Amino acid sequence: MSTFMANKGNIERKWYILDAANKPLGKTAATAATLLRGKHKPEYTPHADCGDFVVVINAEKAVLTGNKATQKYYRTHSGWVGGLKETQYRILMQEKPELAMKVAIRGMMPRNIISKDSLSRLKIYRGAEHKHAAQKPEAWTAE
Repeated sequence: MSTFMANKGNIERKWYILDAANKPLGKTAATAATLLRGKHKPEYTPHADCGDFVVVINAEKAVLTGNKATQKYYRTHSGWVGGLKETQYRILMQEKPELAMKVAIRGMMPRNIISKDSLSRLKIYRGAEHKHAAQKPEAWTAE
């Protein structure tokens, strides 16, 4: 019997819902990254994009432990002198909680082309409502 190798033709993608309400941001992001890469599947192949679709709901209710809500900063730099921009976590969660979740998930993915394609299957919503009911997503419970 030969070893199974996943490729585009034999990958089945499922839809999963992750509820981030009252759960640590990092644990939710780690679970989402695992589902996006497909590492939960027995047919996982590192060089093939075999991950699933992930819908994260209640992103605004994700929590951080300790004092990170006041001490954590998101930094970007334009490349120009004096181009550093800092945003505090609690301010970012008030304005764009989806972005905080996306940055956390992207940081847990490898830096390659497959991850870029995998992140296109990530859907993040501020509240409990989402527009993917037609895909019949399953709630992911094994955390």
